[in-house]
Parts: sequence; structure tokens; C-alpha cells
Amino acid sequence: MIFSKSFAYALRGILCISHTVDGTTRIRVEDISKETGIPKHFLGKIMNKMVKAGMVSSIKGPSGGFSITDKTLEVPLIDLYYLFDGAQLFEECSLYFKTCSDENACPIHFKVKETKNNIRVLLTASTIGDLLKEDKRELLKNIAIG
Repeated sequence: MIFSKSFAYALRGILCISHTVDGTTRIRVEDISKETGIPKHFLGKIMNKMVKAGMVSSIKGPSGGFSITDKTLEVPLIDLYYLFDGAQLFEECSLYFKTCSDENACPIHFKVKETKNNIRVLLTASTIGDLLKEDKRELLKNIAIG
């Protein structure tokens, strides 16, 4: 897998929230967990990390929950990726050699370099809002695990 579970769960959590009645209605972590099949405690940590990064908003209390904002829709996927996965994919050697660069390349350096660059371009050029342009019914069916 290219992306971590944390990144995928974060993205699925945002997509789930965005499919509330108006996209800004607050939804509890328990409800997101139930809808997506993501473990509640793991999801709670992920959602709170996104709140601290300003990607989603939350209100505590009985009528609280998480919601998206206008800023959420503008977040490039690369920002979400870096929040959960860091820059490791783009900066470290795929074979974990201590030294790997164009000048001192590992055996697969040049073979994966273009793929890594394509992934970076895709994540940089795509926003969370771009993903919401798809057919919502199909997307909702596919958000849930298994």
C-alpha cells in the first residue's frame, strides 16, 4: 500500500462528514465510525489531529461533533498525506539504503522516481473538494469497510 491506514481513514472520515445533509452538520465520532467501519478510538485520534491542523472543526458536548468547513474543501490531499504519513515516501530510499540520490542511486532509484513524482503531483493537484464531485450514493456505499 502506498498510503497508511491513518491517511485513508482520515480521508474517509472527511468524506463521511461531507455527506451529511448540508456538509456542515456536526456528526459524532461514533456515527462516523459506524458508517465507515473505522474503529472509534483510532478514528477519534485521527479526527482530533485534523482539528488541530485546522482541516475540520469540532464542538464538544452532547450536541457536538465534527463538521467540515469551506477550508476543508480547499485542502490539497498532499497536506492530509503529510499530516499522517510525513514526507517519507518522497524523501527516503525505497530500499531504505542510507544514501540514495541521483548521484548515488540504489538499484531501483530511477525506476521508482517517476512514480513517486506522479503520486506527489496527483496529491498536490487534488483537493478534498475534488473528491466530493463524484456520485455521492456510490461514494457512500464504498466508504464503509467490508
